[in-house]
Amino acid sequence: MAGTREKKRLGLDANLPFDLAAEKDSAFEFKEVFESKGYTFHLPPTAAYELWIIAAKGENARERGLASTALKKLNGWGIKPFDLPSLQQSIAEQFARRLIRGGLLPVEEMDDGLILAETSLAEIPLLVTSDKHLLDIDETALRLAFNDADLLPVSPVHPRRLLRAMR
Repeated sequence: MAGTREKKRLGLDANLPFDLAAEKDSAFEFKEVFESKGYTFHLPPTAAYELWIIAAKGENARERGLASTALKKLNGWGIKPFDLPSLQQSIAEQFARRLIRGGLLPVEEMDDGLILAETSLAEIPLLVTSDKHLLDIDETALRLAFNDADLLPVSPVHPRRLLRAMR
């Protein structure tokens, strides 16, 4: 996946497939609008792993069922999970640790840092998420962190904000 410069690609955090599984109208509206504009959806490895963990060990049966449904329906929804070679995964881990050391993410949000880095390594400039930790990161500090790591900057953006920008 990395190195392919398809246009109109969006990275997805685990919460969008989860919302699709929950049949949230806003998630389907987002998917339909961006599909109609020629965008493709890509799920970083850590986001896919988060869904798998929730499906296996979620807090309750509903949560486990939604995550399981999301995993089963990814392809049908046109969401393409991608993988990274081990060297790139190591780079992602180093970047996530850098974000934590720099105070941009709390220690317990290592996965969020991994998802940002994986999206960058796949050369996808936007990460669609409703995760407050990602949305609240200082944009300038995040861009500097990407630049210092010699990675393509990725902007976390809420699906509603992208929908408003599209109209």
